[in-house]
Amino acid sequence: MAGFNKVVSSYDEAMAGLESGMTVIAGGFGLCGIPEGLIAQIKKMGTSGLTVVSNNCGVDGFGLGLLLEDKQIAKMVSSYVGENALFEKQLLNGELEVELTPQGTLAEKMRAGGAGIPAFYTATGYGTPVGEGKEVKKFNGRPYILEHAITGDFAIVKAWKADTYGNCIYRHTAQNFNPMAATAGKITVVEAEEIVEPGELNPSEIHTPGIYVNRVIQGAFEKRIERRVISKESV
Repeated sequence: MAGFNKVVSSYDEAMAGLESGMTVIAGGFGLCGIPEGLIAQIKKMGTSGLTVVSNNCGVDGFGLGLLLEDKQIAKMVSSYVGENALFEKQLLNGELEVELTPQGTLAEKMRAGGAGIPAFYTATGYGTPVGEGKEVKKFNGRPYILEHAITGDFAIVKAWKADTYGNCIYRHTAQNFNPMAATAGKITVVEAEEIVEPGELNPSEIHTPGIYVNRVIQGAFEKRIERRVISKESV
């Protein structure tokens, strides 16, 4: 990059360097706050054997679900996978390795990875299949299991606003996994709804400082609703 300007003009530039077999950490929750264009670019590139770390795997035909169609994902580390029939099929057929992780633990794995903390102890999962084979220690008489941090070759996140320096603001529910994911990638790519000039963002409102970000691209988002629910009164 020339100077501090991290804006790239194409999705080819945004995902340059992604290769088969790499680990990708993706922000978002359900279909909220997902980097739609970056996921579509991975689909277009055809990279395979990927390990993808994300709360969920999109839905059939959209979001990370696109990457299942050509079996580009070899392993999924996630919390919730109940909205994707193709995911279920590949899991049951032994075509997809899945590491189910409690939601808070997954968020902390990303945060710890970005903070340079290699591992941490948590009570979550102790005494369940999640804790099998993991180191256990007692603190104040309560057992905790050791969980290892997560880092990725790439992190792909979606921002509401970003400046050309890479400082990001996430809107409402999109503040879920995006801030943690953004810190945990060797290369972090931000797809933003709006890109502004430095100084236009209120410093006290910035969620991800630009020091964590390598590339920023202007996105165009479909913003699908994962499951539309309306009240009976509106029918």
